[in-house]
Amino acid sequence: MNRIILKFIVAIYCISPILLLNGCKSKQETKPELPSAYVFSNEKILPVTSVKNQSKSGTCWSFATVSFLESELLREGKGEYDLSEMFPVYYSYISKAVKKIRRHGNSAADQGGQAHDVLNVIRNYGIVPESVYAGMPKGDSIHNHSAMANSLKECLQTILSNKKIPENWINNYRQYLDAHLGIPPQTFEYDGKTYTPLEFAQSFINVDDYVELTSYGCYPFYEKTILEIPDNWSNDLYYNLPIDDFMKVIDYALENGYTLVWDGDVSEKGFSHKNCIAIAPIEQVENLFSAIREEYNVDDSLRQKTFDSYETTDDHLMHLVGTSTDNNGKKYYIIKNSWGTNRNACSGFLHMSEAFVRLKTVAIMVNKKSIPENIAEKSGIKIK
Repeated sequence: MNRIILKFIVAIYCISPILLLNGCKSKQETKPELPSAYVFSNEKILPVTSVKNQSKSGTCWSFATVSFLESELLREGKGEYDLSEMFPVYYSYISKAVKKIRRHGNSAADQGGQAHDVLNVIRNYGIVPESVYAGMPKGDSIHNHSAMANSLKECLQTILSNKKIPENWINNYRQYLDAHLGIPPQTFEYDGKTYTPLEFAQSFINVDDYVELTSYGCYPFYEKTILEIPDNWSNDLYYNLPIDDFMKVIDYALENGYTLVWDGDVSEKGFSHKNCIAIAPIEQVENLFSAIREEYNVDDSLRQKTFDSYETTDDHLMHLVGTSTDNNGKKYYIIKNSWGTNRNACSGFLHMSEAFVRLKTVAIMVNKKSIPENIAEKSGIKIK
């Protein structure tokens, strides 16, 4: 029983606050299903680093984006790096807390985040290797943020309950982060050189190379917009594209050797990490994967409808790294997850159908050079 409960807890950590309030669960099933009728053949998998495990933490946004940056370094021939996921988490918590206090409590400051949160930390504070900052108490081997998240939430609630905000409130807040994640280093040694985190990041990462894209008709197409989701607490801007051009960006990027950060919905029955698959079936039936299912024909209208109804929410971020086909020749996209390697038969990867990606993707992060020139020009994205 304890093992079943643990699996359920691990599964929900990157679910958005809205889903938690609505009682929705992540689709890491604990009961056995019928054998899947879907058989996949990998067409293309771009170079990636090893699958990590976010464990009992809601930090998928950092794991996905750090994985993406590690692939970027491989693509650029800069070598294989294992970068710290918790370094961006530490400083993002501070930024979220400051924003929440300034907005009198009206801002998200929980575990969730977006891909740009990692880039914003790198721009302002830098990054360090995993070997320098693992972000967990000495002796621990997995990330467990349950107690920390509760402590941070209570700390902010206490501060906000004051008629006058104490001047030193951030110091008290940081004590919880320091106790659970450890104090990030100001300098460190790496390959015989001494760096500050900022110097280390600036030596091989240019955060201005990357942009985020979304696709919703409630915003003007080919313009920048603030994507109105709870985890975009920083009000960062996304380029908004019609879904057909949005998909062209994904395909063009993969064809030209670029991976992407994927942000989307994993709350539907059609998403099954255990079965290595995600589809957008028209019929919601039992034993969903026991036969090949017909999927939605997804256009801009359907995307907007599911976004407005909360059927599509930003539950989880992962790393989109390749393409595959099923036994009927249909196209799929290969996703690298951050739930470890032993939770499915695909060593932590899964296959998302084209219909699922068209319907359930909320946003992506890409290298600007991986955007087709005509789409970039129309959107005002300067590639060079």
